[in-house]
Amino acid sequence: MKQIIKFLKEEDGATAIEYGLIAGLIAVAIVGALYTLGGDLKDMFGKISSGVKGEKPST
Repeated sequence: MKQIIKFLKEEDGATAIEYGLIAGLIAVAIVGALYTLGGDLKDMFGKISSGVKGEKPST
């Protein structure tokens, strides 16, 4: 009986699950932000690449 009570009081598994859920939510937020800003980032890096190559910037 003592082992069952000890098992029910243990919180290590719950803590690991909580950390996993937090990491998952952060990953979803990052993917969403990158998806939203993807076109703008592509344009910005395209302009940077053109500047490094010495090409005239396109408008």
